[in-house]
Amino acid sequence: MPKTSTDTAATATVSSLPTGGAPSPHRWWILAVIGLAQLMVVLDSTIVNIALPSAQKDLGFSDGDRQWVVTAYALAFGSLLLLGGRIADLFGRKMTFLVGLVGFAGASALGGAAGSFEVLIVARAAQGLFGALLAPAALSLLTTTFTDAKERAKAFGVYGAIAGAGGAIGLLLGGFLTEHLDWRWTLYVNLVFAAVALVGGALLLQRTTRDKSARIDIPGAVLVSGGLFCLVYGFSNAESHDWSSVQTWGFLVAGAVLLAAFTWWQTRAAHPLLPLRVLLDRDRGASFVSILITGAGMFGVFLFLTYYLQQSLGYTPIKTGLAFLPMVAALMLSSTLASTVLIPRFGPKAIVPLGMGLAAAGMAWLTGLGLDSGYTTDILPPLIVAGLGLGLVMAPAMSLATAGVKAEDAGVASAAVNTMQQVGGSLGTALLNTLSTSAVTDYLSGRNPKDPTVLAQAGLEGYSTAYWWSAAFFAAGLLISVLLYRRGTPAHDPDAAPVVHM
Repeated sequence: MPKTSTDTAATATVSSLPTGGAPSPHRWWILAVIGLAQLMVVLDSTIVNIALPSAQKDLGFSDGDRQWVVTAYALAFGSLLLLGGRIADLFGRKMTFLVGLVGFAGASALGGAAGSFEVLIVARAAQGLFGALLAPAALSLLTTTFTDAKERAKAFGVYGAIAGAGGAIGLLLGGFLTEHLDWRWTLYVNLVFAAVALVGGALLLQRTTRDKSARIDIPGAVLVSGGLFCLVYGFSNAESHDWSSVQTWGFLVAGAVLLAAFTWWQTRAAHPLLPLRVLLDRDRGASFVSILITGAGMFGVFLFLTYYLQQSLGYTPIKTGLAFLPMVAALMLSSTLASTVLIPRFGPKAIVPLGMGLAAAGMAWLTGLGLDSGYTTDILPPLIVAGLGLGLVMAPAMSLATAGVKAEDAGVASAAVNTMQQVGGSLGTALLNTLSTSAVTDYLSGRNPKDPTVLAQAGLEGYSTAYWWSAAFFAAGLLISVLLYRRGTPAHDPDAAPVVHM
């Protein structure tokens, strides 16, 4: 998803920013290496989406299973990101960065060569795992490479621009590769990025001293990862086993219990993955919830709209990628406006709920799409409305989610932003896909499933259901953000720890 739509694909660990020391003579080349690795991670959140219909046709997996291609990556990446930051501290940033690159490339090669759905899912989960090592290490290396404040600001500007443009590039590159080569090249292309970044990283990066005080919260990592997996798997099972099945509600209950245990453990652990003090501030808590909800609604929309454009309207992969660009442009425009003008003047209590309302309206508008809908008259307007709404939510929420944190919590607060978005995307995609496929099954009941017209209408019914539920997510977000955000404009603390989220 585009940086404002998946806006984030690499969030960072910035425990402390260096303020002195001799700058590396190769620092701008190092920025290029780190930026290339970041681009690879960001691309992967959108490039595969455009190729998904072709992959489904080739490997023959069901509509109920297709969401795992998105979810396996997002779930592994989001749930392990906090742990990845601690590993970088413990084993050294350069080593973690290089291991992440090699692992990501290997997982991409496995996915590109996948002969079955199961192998593809394993590869996508492995990509998420190694991405969770790569992203925090990359940003930590950036902060330690640029010791001059002005140069660091310029470097982060470049890094942020890569993150922002990467999602949109992924949409276009995914369409081009799928249409002119094969869907498998949306995964193989990572080998090129990784090879260049690996050589550059091995030659240019300096070994960093290990933080011997760093400890890994293994119980916390197991509890949160297990809890999130159980929730996603439970929602996914509802499509094939029904909500009353123990394989559905049993996993959902187990997930809730594990996450409750994780919350309890974070109050006891000596080195918690996610100190609860980061979440308990009212504005920060509201921002994390807003990011979670937006991720849930946003990831699902990209999945279902991709299928609608290609299967219902017959768009090519390239045309599908181009179709999303106005939404990305609207999102980037409104996010910039929100950060620079609206939030400083009106505060989040007015702007974030407005964004939620616009996103809900855009989703509801999409439910009217049919088999003869035109792009300019029927698809483009709700996409722009939704994009404007998402931008009004994402930029303020990401900023306020890390505002005012102490220096020792800067890294974990920043990483938690991307964790919330990825986890929201995992849960939302699983739930929306289950509801969509169930709606298709219900529509086909008593009708001729071999009739192409009936099948086409069943697909529309599934997409419409997903859009309505996505609208409901944003409506809930509107209510929650109105209730939780404080009145007034956020105070600027010049001494606050700098944090970065991409």
